[in-house]
Amino acid sequence: MKLTTFSLLFLALLLGSCRSDQTNMEEKETPETAKDTTPKVTGIGGIFFFSENPEKTKEWYSKNLGLETNQWGSSFEFRNAHRPDEINYLQWSPFKDGSEYFAPSKKEFMINYRVQNIEGLLEKLKANGVTILDSIEEFDYGKFVHIMDAEGNKIELWEPVDSVFTAMGGKTTK
Repeated sequence: MKLTTFSLLFLALLLGSCRSDQTNMEEKETPETAKDTTPKVTGIGGIFFFSENPEKTKEWYSKNLGLETNQWGSSFEFRNAHRPDEINYLQWSPFKDGSEYFAPSKKEFMINYRVQNIEGLLEKLKANGVTILDSIEEFDYGKFVHIMDAEGNKIELWEPVDSVFTAMGGKTTK
């Protein structure tokens, strides 16, 4: 009988400490699980460049380098390093020479940067005197705004909603 009482007491203590650890694990926020909302660039979202003939350029890249192309260029699929189950995208797009989409930049390319907290980033950029070209536009697949860097390059900032692209399906370059 003493053994049974001792066993029950031990089991109760063990279960109580497990429950306590589980509760503590669920409540504690670690750097790995904390949602970072710092306004910043998190990666490259797209590479856009001028081409004499965008359709032929897409065909060449598809035939020779294996890019899966569509009307906009090619969507590269990759995994988020911090959330490996999440699929992210980078857009590669040739634009017709002289496209106004890159204006007021005189360059033959534009880079799209993936960002988090686009509103906070825009506040920071304004405070730093960065030229903001337009206001934030919101679509199902994310928020966009354009700025100019110190060398006169137009930059597109994108706070993506990658799940929309994943749900759309379609071929991607992997």
